[in-house]
Amino acid sequence: MDNTSAVLLDILKYTIPAFIVLISTSLIVNKFLVSQTQRKQLSLFQDAQNITIGLRLQAYERLVLFIERISPRQLLPRIYDSSMTVMELRTAITFSILAEYEHNLSQQIYVSKEVWETVKNVKEQEISMANQVAGRLDPNAPAKELHKMIMDYVLQGDSQLPTDVALTIINDEVKKVMAYGSY
Repeated sequence: MDNTSAVLLDILKYTIPAFIVLISTSLIVNKFLVSQTQRKQLSLFQDAQNITIGLRLQAYERLVLFIERISPRQLLPRIYDSSMTVMELRTAITFSILAEYEHNLSQQIYVSKEVWETVKNVKEQEISMANQVAGRLDPNAPAKELHKMIMDYVLQGDSQLPTDVALTIINDEVKKVMAYGSY
């Protein structure tokens, strides 16, 4: 029995340290692999965040361009033709604003609800303003009269134009996105 005990003790003398080394190694390797996986996930998340921020900034750029293009100061010189009537210019204004809006509909998925609602409201306000001003004129009168009345309204308005308000809201949100990453 002494011989068996001696053999058993010799086996334990070698297996216990080997078992301890095995457990320690597996814990270290496991911790390393978890750490590496977390680093890779964080890196992928940051890459996705950078791509998303880029897409959002492009959407804001497109919405700023939309707002600028439907601004009466930009829109009227682009579509006005001296041979038009008030009704034709009114229709052209409405059509142009709606076409620009439809071209930018997909941008709503990248911006906040507040910005998108602002963009929709500006579109409606610009169309409404053109319709109200045109409603005071004879539909068959020369478009020059509507052009003049709208430009007078824009240049002599007491309050901020809807397009200016919208640009301020968009710029404020872009600053937040740039400062905080995801907003």
